Amino acid sequence: MLKLKLPFWESLGNSIPLVKAAQAYWESIETSLRWLLTQTDPETCTESILKMIAWQRDITRFNNEPLWLFRRRVKYAFINAVDAGSVAGFKRIFERLGIGYVEINERVEGRDWDVIVLNLSDNQLSQNSELLRVLIEQYGRTCRRYQFEVISNVVIDIATIEFNNDWAIDRASY
Repeated sequence: MLKLKLPFWESLGNSIPLVKAAQAYWESIETSLRWLLTQTDPETCTESILKMIAWQRDITRFNNEPLWLFRRRVKYAFINAVDAGSVAGFKRIFERLGIGYVEINERVEGRDWDVIVLNLSDNQLSQNSELLRVLIEQYGRTCRRYQFEVISNVVIDIATIEFNNDWAIDRASY
């Protein structure tokens, strides 16, 4: 904040309370303006203003959606709409919203041409089922059907063992 200072010949007597009052007035104006600036950011604004920003960006809060996720969806609404048309963009949407890694397969052999298969882990699918429904509804491709498949991680231990390179040749004839 700018500190108001009077010239040295006016800094005595009755002008000091006037400077203090002006300083307090301008500090209150600055505080109000800074508060307004924080209200344009979806991550820091009040919830009522967040709802208005969400309405402007065509985002609707689904049942039991955590506030942090709703704020993130509102924040990235425009860039998500831009990314919605491609496979790479759809993967970026999933990463931005905290779902994580996803495999997207289009035109899988043995299935109808309009089916898009999303490969997700079991945890991703169970923890984000409502969010996935909303994302596909809002950003999914028109006239396409989506199917979920579960990817399971399997831990495999492989041991290497020396076997001394013994060999033998047996020959049989009749």
